[in-house]
Amino acid sequence: MRLGVAAIVLTLGTAACSTGGETPAQAAGGRGGGGGGAVPVATAKVEQKSMPLALTIIGTAEAYSNVAVHAQITGSLTSVNFKEGDDVTSGQVLFTLDRRPLEGALQQAQATLARDSAQAAQAKSTSARYDDLQNRGIATKEQADQARSAAAALEATLDADRAAVENAKVQLQYATITAPISGRTGALIVHEGNLVRANDATPLVVINQVTPIYVSFGIPEGRLPELKRYLAQGTVHVEAAAPGETTSSTGRITFIDNAVDSTTGQIRIKASFPNSDHRLWPGQFANVTVTLSTEPNAIVVPTVAVQNGQQGNYVFVVKPDMTVDLRTIVVGRQAEDATVVQNGLKRDEIVVTDGQLRLVPGAKVSIKTGPKGATSKVEP
Repeated sequence: MRLGVAAIVLTLGTAACSTGGETPAQAAGGRGGGGGGAVPVATAKVEQKSMPLALTIIGTAEAYSNVAVHAQITGSLTSVNFKEGDDVTSGQVLFTLDRRPLEGALQQAQATLARDSAQAAQAKSTSARYDDLQNRGIATKEQADQARSAAAALEATLDADRAAVENAKVQLQYATITAPISGRTGALIVHEGNLVRANDATPLVVINQVTPIYVSFGIPEGRLPELKRYLAQGTVHVEAAAPGETTSSTGRITFIDNAVDSTTGQIRIKASFPNSDHRLWPGQFANVTVTLSTEPNAIVVPTVAVQNGQQGNYVFVVKPDMTVDLRTIVVGRQAEDATVVQNGLKRDEIVVTDGQLRLVPGAKVSIKTGPKGATSKVEP
């Protein structure tokens, strides 16, 4: 029995000698850190450059103005002077209606005016003659009053006749329908030969003004004071691009709603764009970037370099001896694939962007992609 126990003790002692006396922590350190082979990592250099303070939002393009064109008189459509989808200018003739009934009505009103004008002139002459006869004692006062009343009545008739002539002229003008604004026409609802009715519920055509154009979007109410502050400084810059477009259009904020939407907690904003190239189209979604200001000398690292731990954000910094140091940082904001660091890093330092999971402070690394660990002199 004693011989068996001695054999077990001898076996354990031999196993301990074979490990070289390493603790489990030392063994783990040898696999991932300075005690073993170098860990291959990708790196990037810390940059100092201008970085925009921007908001990225999805917006919707809206026509700058739109008009539904209606007929103001009833009549037969005699011509359509554009094709649906055409660009038209303000005052351009779009439709003409049958003018003949309207021209006849105008001629009749003018003839009535001419007839009544002659009668009024005669009545006025008669009234003057009776006034003279009354003064000479030949005609009675009643006769003179009747002559004056007849002349006054005909003058009132003349006023009504003149109004009828003006109305007939206006009705004749309505037979020619022009574009009230410049813009792009939509689908044509009626065609030549159709009977159109005055103020029908269905418009003849809808015109959308697309140059310039609005892009409407919302921002959280908490960002409104910040936006207003930068607007007052004149530093706000707005860009919008349709999905899939690589070229953005530049505009400016022209409208801020007077109330926050209580259901979404956002406030509606409009920016106007010249849109001379027609890149933006009414109803289209657009990627909007509102640049509030630009930070001129920001410390920037790739976002993939930033890790998050129990103590906050950190990065692994590659030192000149090709070992790494865990550096706690204060993150300012993220802009696309870059992160602005407020504290913890200096320009030209080298940070690890890939392979962090195998690293511990002091681990030896080898650079597979990116700048080497030897850094240049850091300028203050």
